Amino acid sequence: MKVYFVSDGTAITAEVFGQAMLSFFDVTIKQQSVPFLSTLDKAYGFCQQLQEEAEKGENTLVFFTISDPQIRAVIEGCESHCYNIFGDLLSPIEKALGVPAQPNAQKAHGIKEGIYDGRIDAINYALANDDGASVKNYDEAEIILLGVSRSGKTPTSLYLAMQYGIKAANYPLTEDDFNTVGLPKVLKPHKHKLFGLTIDPERLHQIRTGRMAASKYASARQCRYELDEVEAIYRQERIPFLNTTRLSVEEISTRIMADMHLSRNRG
Repeated sequence: MKVYFVSDGTAITAEVFGQAMLSFFDVTIKQQSVPFLSTLDKAYGFCQQLQEEAEKGENTLVFFTISDPQIRAVIEGCESHCYNIFGDLLSPIEKALGVPAQPNAQKAHGIKEGIYDGRIDAINYALANDDGASVKNYDEAEIILLGVSRSGKTPTSLYLAMQYGIKAANYPLTEDDFNTVGLPKVLKPHKHKLFGLTIDPERLHQIRTGRMAASKYASARQCRYELDEVEAIYRQERIPFLNTTRLSVEEISTRIMADMHLSRNRG
């Protein structure tokens, strides 16, 4: 599967949102960003490329943020599965405000620059502190998500960063952590920032099977064991937690914001 992140600006929003959505699916993807697609010629050229790939039997997805309606229409007509991250928001907002949206990409992407820059900082933080990759910057974190592998930590961290400007780290709890008393040492100073995610064992088994079938990691028994252990830690340490099985990333993030009394960062 090939995935394109397309924009008339930097394509950062398309890339972050698209990757967050794709993280729910256990598929191998080849991804490519296409920034500054700001002319009709570029749009037609990109569509021609997609058509050639389709003729070769390649299946592609396109996540895009395009402010110019003409260019947007070209992309939507491409030979691919195209998803407009702006969706159908511009038209009703134009009606509500009584003014037309401006197709100037730099102006559209520069609205409230402080807020935009703050969200980019939060996104960079989430990526740098994903899955316990780095624990030295936890003092900067506004929240640290906990959970077993594939319980929704990464997409939630990215959504909190992108939508709310929240610096969210996440830390995977593994069997090594279950063999010690209490929280891992690195988390203890930040207990007030911790929030746990859990998931139904049957759903976790399905997700992991798609990733590593016929492995101990994906076995139903292993999934039940890890979830029992992690939920015991949450209860023992009085860490608030949420079952993500039937919730969208938007619902998960909104509940976390409310439960942890977090406020949207406005630059």
